[in-house]
Amino acid sequence: METSVPKTALFFFLFTFLFSSGFPKQLDLQTLVLNPLSKPPSLNPDDLSWNESETLTVPESAKESNPKSESKSTLTLHLQHLDSLSSTNETPQSLFNLRLQRDAHRVETLVSMAAGSQPTKNATRVTGKDFSSSIISGLSQGSGEYFTRLGVGTPPKYAYMVLDTGSDIVWLQCAPCRKCYSQTDPIFDPAKSSSFARVTCGSPLCRKLDASGCNQRRSCLYQVSYGDGSFTFGEFSTETLTFRRTKIPKVALGCGHDNEGLFVGAAGLLGLGRGKLSFPSQTGRRFGRKFSYCLVDRTASASKPSSVVFGESSVPRSAVFTRMLRNPRLDTFYYIELVGISVGGVRVRGITSSLFRLDTAGNGGVIIDSGTSVTRLTRLAYVALRDAFRTGTTGLKSAPGFSLFDTCYDLSGKQEVKVPTVVMHFGGGADVSLPAANYLIPVDTDGVFCFAFAGTTGGLSIIGNIQQQGFRVVFDGAGSRVGFAPHGCT
Repeated sequence: METSVPKTALFFFLFTFLFSSGFPKQLDLQTLVLNPLSKPPSLNPDDLSWNESETLTVPESAKESNPKSESKSTLTLHLQHLDSLSSTNETPQSLFNLRLQRDAHRVETLVSMAAGSQPTKNATRVTGKDFSSSIISGLSQGSGEYFTRLGVGTPPKYAYMVLDTGSDIVWLQCAPCRKCYSQTDPIFDPAKSSSFARVTCGSPLCRKLDASGCNQRRSCLYQVSYGDGSFTFGEFSTETLTFRRTKIPKVALGCGHDNEGLFVGAAGLLGLGRGKLSFPSQTGRRFGRKFSYCLVDRTASASKPSSVVFGESSVPRSAVFTRMLRNPRLDTFYYIELVGISVGGVRVRGITSSLFRLDTAGNGGVIIDSGTSVTRLTRLAYVALRDAFRTGTTGLKSAPGFSLFDTCYDLSGKQEVKVPTVVMHFGGGADVSLPAANYLIPVDTDGVFCFAFAGTTGGLSIIGNIQQQGFRVVFDGAGSRVGFAPHGCT
């Protein structure tokens, strides 16, 4: 016996199904003001310098969590982007292309490390017989994007150092050099520092190195290699570092006598990773294993610098938090839980936490990294995100793909456009709503803008610094959590 369904019931069923599928819901939009690709302001050393009488200032976004904290437990530094150290002859287009090349090397390095296949070039040299600060972008291949200026030794000799959340070891070039690349400041000479001390082979510090060895003087040797073949090799030591008027004694660092690669003017690297030899781990007792940074756009003026804060004041009240996950195979990276992404106010189908799961063997997962520019997502997640964004931008004139970007638009002649909102959903209810300039970026001087995400065939996903711009990103090692506070640079 046949039964009939009333037309009104059928209509109601179809309407409910379509609406629950995200159609025809109105997409949430926001305005993107179109600023063309431009060259960052040239670096003035005074932007990162200070005199002994200068008052240390903490960003308002960082003050609010603990306004009465003692200055001795807080360190604030200004940061600059790598492009500020580049040649004045470079055009905005060439600087951007170089940035994408660096990014490719960087991602290769991180993926190989996460997969347990870190390069071993020249490894026989090691195993054989032989606070608050401004941030600036640093090493060109596989090592970081922002750097600051700090003093090394006693009396302090000031130099540019890259800050890198994807590395643990602190190191700089040292005299005498067997081979050193060109840097902006004179090479550090440990013989002229009264606080320099070599680490001996059998010491606990030497045993903490992943790759260590001994020379004939029984000095501990270290080596750090990067994905493009760049590396630093030398003696492991302890030294005093000076940040403004704050002196941090006995910091374990590599004194590199053989350093090869394209390191664009910086003297070395301040590792901010999660490992036991990173700067935050070494200074945990003093700064509570807490630090945060806020990165402004690379073209921003020196009057609005990026900054990094160490200590209790680095944690704003306005931050939302997600837990840190631990990779049992690698302790350097900051893994976090990404559970979904929304475009235009609608959760993207096909992007689930299962695509970003960090398994018990250390495969997969999502890390947040200061030295990667463009966020990489596993291929399935990226395609779903890209297609959802394309659906919301059908009114914009498309343009051919550019480099790693496959979704681009010709916005020449326009002052601003409306684009769908993008929200990243992290575990624990931490929802991070991105400004439009953090995901639709200029790639040339002719008005072409591209969607600043990319896919990866590797299991590791990486949240890059373009998406982090303007947020104060908090790394709370004591609480095993990562936080995001909007408008964090003011």
